[in-house]
Amino acid sequence: MKTKEQSKTKEQSIGIGIALGTSFGLLFGLMMDNIALGLPIGMAVGIALGAAFGDSKQDQQEEK
Repeated sequence: MKTKEQSKTKEQSIGIGIALGTSFGLLFGLMMDNIALGLPIGMAVGIALGAAFGDSKQDQQEEK
């Protein structure tokens, strides 16, 4: 059963992932001269990594 703290940790991880993914996607889009393609790719990667990192943090907290 999820606690509020675990849910908050996952939400923060996804938020950080979106922010970093958007930043890297923008840089990728600028380098490839196609921002419209770089932003969605960056956001998708950021959401995926944020969710995975959030799950990893939850697993570590459950072990303690």
